[in-house]
Amino acid sequence: MTNEAGMNRVAVIGCPGSGKSTFARKLHDRTGLPLYHLDNIWWKPDRTHITREEFDAALAEILAKPAWIVDGNYSRTVETRIAACDTLIFLDYDEQTCMDGIVSRVGENRPDMPWTEQTLDPELVALVKGFRTEQRPEILALLDCYADREIHVFATRDETEQWLDGFRADKLHRMIKDAVIPEDA
Repeated sequence: MTNEAGMNRVAVIGCPGSGKSTFARKLHDRTGLPLYHLDNIWWKPDRTHITREEFDAALAEILAKPAWIVDGNYSRTVETRIAACDTLIFLDYDEQTCMDGIVSRVGENRPDMPWTEQTLDPELVALVKGFRTEQRPEILALLDCYADREIHVFATRDETEQWLDGFRADKLHRMIKDAVIPEDA
């Protein structure tokens, strides 16, 4: 399975609240690639989670497939996903943007989570506040190690949307270019 953009295995990573799942859904809509949200694998509806072994087995099963979009941070498995992908999307947004993201989704039903957050989770706030100093340097080092991947790093939501809009324009351009136009048109 190869989509029009030449992407088959896409890892979407970034700070909590950056909009990884929203981005992944939009990319799925444009490519048709199967979409997997790591939060839906790890978490159960009762707010408990599966074991690490179960999670690792489920992730390995997904990554063995020929095509996918996987969104989520789960720092323990970031390198595994980068090693398996052909395309990496890193939503490298500032802390305030991500804080706004986690605040805005309180009370919202989300297809990437098995429950609806009714309050702001202090653990999630701590993850956002520590991301730029704790996880981001590790991710940037991994990007250097896996420079043979197609890597897109976006610093703002506008950059991300422009790329997605350009992606749509590229697809339309290819469709028009490949269309057969009758000579008498």
